[in-house]
Amino acid sequence: MGLFSFTKEIAMDLGTANTIIINDGKIVVDEPSVVALDRRTDRMLAVGAPAELMYEKTNSGIRAIRPLRDGVIADFNACEQMMRGLIKKVNTGSRLFTPSMKMVIGVPSGSTEVEKRAVRDSAEHAGGREVYLIYEPMAAAIGIGLDVLAPEGNMIVDIGGGSTEIAVISLGGIVADKSMRVAGDELTADIQEYMARQHNVKVSERMAERIKKNVGAALTELGDEAPEDFIVHGPNKITALPMEVKVCYQEIARCLEKTVSKIETAVLQALEETPPELYADIVKNGIYLAGGGALLKGLARRLSEKIGIDFHVADDPLRCVAKGTGVALKHVHDFPFLM
Repeated sequence: MGLFSFTKEIAMDLGTANTIIINDGKIVVDEPSVVALDRRTDRMLAVGAPAELMYEKTNSGIRAIRPLRDGVIADFNACEQMMRGLIKKVNTGSRLFTPSMKMVIGVPSGSTEVEKRAVRDSAEHAGGREVYLIYEPMAAAIGIGLDVLAPEGNMIVDIGGGSTEIAVISLGGIVADKSMRVAGDELTADIQEYMARQHNVKVSERMAERIKKNVGAALTELGDEAPEDFIVHGPNKITALPMEVKVCYQEIARCLEKTVSKIETAVLQALEETPPELYADIVKNGIYLAGGGALLKGLARRLSEKIGIDFHVADDPLRCVAKGTGVALKHVHDFPFLM
């Protein structure tokens, strides 16, 4: 890249929980989608991992926020500042001028025109000159390695932090889809509510997230895959005295039952809308799980048993969308589904 090469190409998975940026085919940023701002001046103090360390621990002069909720931008200014901060972490080398940027960004398939415009505007304000959008389930399918342009049906269930994207893909388009604002964040909220109701202990969002990662499950019987019990520390919600509570995966599976059932129902609804020829392809190929929610213990087995079609967890579920977005960046003129 010489002095007069001013265009930088980046692909971004702008997620509710994490943001991943790809440059030159490599993941160069993989950080929590958190930004810390000065309350008085709105100046950015930290972004990504350093900002997450401040989350739920700030004083009155600092606000550490997650700018995206339910897969879409909830705080436009904070999102723009977060994007700027994360893009700065991409090594640009020595240049005399700030390069213009060509960007491909993943968005939920259920995004409204207003929500897509908000993402595009944030990207442009953060330095993007040529901005393309791609639906997340399409990006996930590409990241898994599926041929999305083939005359064959493939089904993707992408369970992120803020939204669950379910799509049947054929010939470079989405044939049937369900986009629901029920995903990892709702599972975390279920755990917080359960711990307060069942054990009288107040747990933070971050502690509930740790419970989910350690003992979160979709089945009450995991057999050899069963994790060890997890110790939770927190204040009693009535007396504020310290408590230590041991939780097992079976009780967390019961507490997550309602939300997991919603995802299950949405998958069945998408299958109902699938044309018979594509349905036959899906039965043959199986259904692919992507996103952080795909790592919920026993989820693939539960869905396979309930629906009667094999569910496969992608090799790198957390990065499928980012990888697919990176491929799309290299083929912006070949993929008709880019917006």
